[in-house]
This record gives sequence, C-alpha cells and structure tokens, in this order.
Amino acid sequence: MDKLILTAALTGAITVPTQTPHLPYRPEDIAADAVACAQAGATAVHIHARDPETGRPSSDPELFGEIVTRIKRRCDAIICITTGGGMGMTPQERLRAIPLYKPELATFNLGSINFSMHPVGRRYKPEDYKFDWEQAYVEGTKDFIFRNTFGDMEVFVSTMREHRTRPEFEAYDVGHLHNLAFLAKSGLVEPPYWMQFVLGVLGALVATPESLVTMKLTADRLFGPENYRWSVIGVGYPMEFQMAAMASMMGGHVRVGLEDNIYVQRGELGTNAQLVERAVRIALEFEREIATPDEARGMLGLKGKDAVDF
Repeated sequence: MDKLILTAALTGAITVPTQTPHLPYRPEDIAADAVACAQAGATAVHIHARDPETGRPSSDPELFGEIVTRIKRRCDAIICITTGGGMGMTPQERLRAIPLYKPELATFNLGSINFSMHPVGRRYKPEDYKFDWEQAYVEGTKDFIFRNTFGDMEVFVSTMREHRTRPEFEAYDVGHLHNLAFLAKSGLVEPPYWMQFVLGVLGALVATPESLVTMKLTADRLFGPENYRWSVIGVGYPMEFQMAAMASMMGGHVRVGLEDNIYVQRGELGTNAQLVERAVRIALEFEREIATPDEARGMLGLKGKDAVDF
C-alpha cells in the first residue's frame, strides 16, 4: 500500500465558533493550527478563511493570502485551498483565490446537493451563541443547496488547469463519481485522479462501512483502481475515526479536522492537532506509514510549493 496522505481540515465553513472554543478563525490562529497539525503528522492542510472578528466564513482573497503565506513560511505541508466556500457565496466568489495564489491543490466539488447542519441548532438556545450571525446561519442550512452545476465545473476545471492547480475531487454521493466520469469523457479532466469521498453530510451519503465500500467499488468500475487515489472524510463523531480506520485498512487516505468533527473522544472536544494525532495512531496500528509532504507531492503529481504564487 501507499504511504498514507493525512489531511487536516482546519476550520471549514460549517462548524460555528459556539460549538467549540478550539475552532480557529483569525488568520494567525488558522496558520498556527496548520503548523501544529504538520508537526503532529499531517501531510496537507485544507484552508477556508473566516472573518477574524466574528468567525463567519469569508471569501475575502486577502484573508486567504495572509493564511497561506503564514503557513508556507513556517512549514512544508501541502496547502489545499477550498473552492467550496460557505453558505451564501457565489461560485465566482468561491473560486477567486485560485488564480490569485495558484496553489498546488484545490478542492473541486462534483455536484449539487442539499447540505444541512440545521439539527445542530436544537442543541443551543439563542443566548448560547457566541456571535449574532450563528443561529440564522445554522438554521438557514435547512434550505441551503450547495451549488455545483456542470457549467460551474467547467469554469472551475479550466481555471485550475490554467494555473496548474491539481483538483481534489470531492464526491459526496455515488452520482458524483458518474459526474466525474462524464467530465473525463468530455475531455475536461484526465487521470490519475485524486478524489475524496465525503461521507456523513446531511443531504448526501451517510458515513457507514457500506457507503465507503460502495464508493470504492463504483470508482474502481468507472476509472480502474490504477487511475486514481482516494481519501475519505467521515463527518461527525465517531464516523471520522471509523472511516479513518477503514481507509487505513483498504489502502485509502484520510482527512480529519474541526471542519468535519469536533470531538477527539466521545464527549471530549479536541483541537485540530489532537484529531491529527489520533488519526496517525490509527494509521500506524494498521502499519500505514504517514507520507511526508514531498512524498505526497510525488504521489499526486503536484507542481511543488515553489510554483505557487504566495
């Protein structure tokens, strides 16, 4: 088996500050968490930006620039910039950091879905929220459609190709793999593919062993196992670590982090670095050594950190 590529998703756009005091949202704190995760064993870090005063998800390219510059200055981790953005952002807003910074890696979402976290709102009273925007944001996801049309995907793939940014294909359901196959048949993308099975979002495929096996078998049938590498996200606890264990056994790769799950043990809030440390322990139990950033760059065919624009 390959060495295991371990990604840390540091802040995302769906976890809100009220849920955990460990969620970083200032650029310096996001960068500090990235460095801590790299020291704990993370190969790559997945970057969203937040308003540094309120913690609200932001598409401000200057914030992205500050975050990625700070990270690159302090560690060697692969930096993956989101194009998923957050609720209320247009596809154009979600994409605009890519031509500015030309990262090695960027997410590429393979289809539109309902994407909700509204049940989280049942845990809190209005006075519990840390910031004024959070309650409406959480409850508003009940009517949120995460847009990724074929027209959007054509623009995203052409932008990434122009700037030699490798797509990390995010598949939330089996149909998304068929969407990728259509893009390949249309000549818009070509193997080898780096894809992420995103399991556990309310509105898409649940995070169960059966779901992960279904995604893997479907990808094998559509692309051939020699033409792609895959990673898995398990959204929530304990699914994050259950999926990490399965991927470690099955030859896949793993993403953890506060974007996806806030607990390191049942009922115990964790930091990003603690989530990484637990994922490393799981991988090593199955004799999967963690890939270094440069080893992963070779495995994924990335252009290298000196070819980015930050």
